[in-house]
This record gives sequence, structure tokens and C-alpha cells, in this order.
Amino acid sequence: AAMAGFVRELERRHGPALRLEQRAAGGVGSVVWDAALVLAKFLETGACPLARRHVLELGAGTGAVGIMAATLGANVTVTDLEELQELLMVNIENNKHLVTGSLRAKVLKWGGDVTEFQPPPDYILMADCIYYEESLEPLLKTLKDLTGPDTCVLCCYEQRTMGKNPEIERRYFELLQVDFELEKIPLDQHDEEYRSADIHIINIHRKQ
Repeated sequence: AAMAGFVRELERRHGPALRLEQRAAGGVGSVVWDAALVLAKFLETGACPLARRHVLELGAGTGAVGIMAATLGANVTVTDLEELQELLMVNIENNKHLVTGSLRAKVLKWGGDVTEFQPPPDYILMADCIYYEESLEPLLKTLKDLTGPDTCVLCCYEQRTMGKNPEIERRYFELLQVDFELEKIPLDQHDEEYRSADIHIINIHRKQ
């Protein structure tokens, strides 16, 4: 039953929709979150030139954002934990006919060694990666290890007001600002249909 998937279609501006399998069981990585849809559709606006760029997605889950980037001509590596590789592979296979760049999945555990992902990518994509307190430090270490002076990190997240979420978010951005410059992308630059006042896209660069 854990394997029983349900497909989420994500319309594209040009050409057929992405078909993204999700899993009924398997935790937070197994469904397409709204922040992933918002970030994927933002990429389609063309605000960031992706063709032939080297792109890495962290905490990719279903791979929605990275797969969209690959349909826009980027050379993409989608990364997540070992247990999500099978779902990533299924979704890469389902959408490979739409890819105009390249697309592969790799295991990347935050806080671990990132040698195989060097040199630094042009873009790092993250959708809804901040909800576990324990993962903040490893995630920040990985971001520091992966970014070069020209790497653009796009972090999209849904602002949540329940429980510990606001505190975790506040802490994350506080820690991030030690090494990075943050700039919020205004809502009117998001895709006109896929946008929400509670979903933010932050453009992050290493401090020079």
C-alpha cells in the first residue's frame, strides 16, 4: 500500500504537463507541497536564466522543482535521502521526454560530504526545507559547503503559524544571515496563478 501513488499534474506554460507521482505513505518528502508548485512555476517566468546552467535541488522529495528546471534547459541534480530515490527515479522516468537539459537523482544527506557535487552549482533550489529544528544546522552547513560566490540559492517556503514553526523559521533566517545576503522576491514577480501571500521566495547569495 505504501507504493500506491497518486499522480499530481503540473501544467506548464508550453507543452504537456509534468506528471508527478506521490506516495500515500512515506512522510513529508512524498507529496508535492504548495511551495514546490510556486517555485516550479516561478522558474517558468524566466526570471532566472536556466538554460545550460548547473542546478542542484536540495530536499527534492518528488522532484517537482528540479524536473521543471530540467524542462527549461538546465542540467539538474535532484537530491534527497536514500528512501526517496525510488520516487525521484519514477518521476524522472515519467517526465524525461520533456527534459531539454539533463536530469539525475543522487543521495545527499545534509551536513555530509558534498565533494561529488562540486564545483558549486549556478543555482540551488529549495522548496519547503525548513520545518525540523534538528535539520537547520546540517542544512546551513550544506548550503555553505555547496555555494560559490556566484551561486544563486532560491528558497521557497510556506509561512506556518502553528506550533514551533515560527520559531524554527526565525532561527533559520537568523543563522542564514551570518554568511548570506537575503532578498525577498516580490509577490507580483511570482507566477500570476501559482502564488500565495503565505508562500515566500527568497533569493540568497554568499556574502562577499
